[in-house]
Order: sequence, then C-alpha cells, then structure tokens
Amino acid sequence: MQTTSNRAFLDKLGIWASSLCAVHCLSLPILLPLIPLVSASFFAQNWFEKTILSLSMIIGFWALLSGFYRYHRQLYPLYSLALGGLIYWNKGMFGDSYEPFTIAVGAMLIVGAHVSNIKLCRSCRRCETTCSSAQS
Repeated sequence: MQTTSNRAFLDKLGIWASSLCAVHCLSLPILLPLIPLVSASFFAQNWFEKTILSLSMIIGFWALLSGFYRYHRQLYPLYSLALGGLIYWNKGMFGDSYEPFTIAVGAMLIVGAHVSNIKLCRSCRRCETTCSSAQS
C-alpha cells in the first residue's frame, strides 16, 4: 500500500518537473543571447524540451492515477494534466509571438492538476476518518 507521504511526493515532484519545464521554456529567450558559448543551444533543442515534458507527464499521470484509484475517483485532474500537456507539446500552434502565453497556460493546467489532486486526496482522507470515527 502506498503511503500518504509517497503519494504527496509524486504530486510535488510532478509540480516541480512541470514548473522547471515552464521556467526553462520562458527563460530560454533571455538566456540564449546571453550565453551562446556555454552550450545554451543544448537546452534549446526540441528533443530536450520534449524529453522534459514527457518526464513531467509520466510523473503526473502516475501521481494522478494513484490519487484517482486510491482516494477520490475524480477525472478532472487527469483531464487538466492531459490538456496542459497537449497545449505545452504544441506550444508553437499560435505562432512564435504567442508561445510564452501558450507555455504559461499549459504549465498552469499541469500544476493545477497536481494541486487539485492533492486537495481531493486530502478531502477524501478527512471524509474517511470522520465517517469511520462517527460509526465507532
């Protein structure tokens, strides 16, 4: 059985991974001109960005599915994560000028999915302890 701290750790890890991905994408236009000789081009590679996002999504689905099956049975955090990942993956869909906004929306949906999963899991735990103590 997975402990509460392990499940919360997965949500927090997912929040950190998606937040770092957003910071990376949003700071790249500033860092790229400043440090061209320090391998900033490595971080600008499309495969690097897709790898970070993929890891973030894998961690996110793992954390959210754990909360879904063990506690709350609510699908909207999973929908939010999937939509945020899809928007983030296709960040250039509205053109380069809107890319920072697209990244921000995708990242907020991913982080919001983790935050709502944490809140739903906590509320279900409180409900279980309240219901079990009332029945005793």
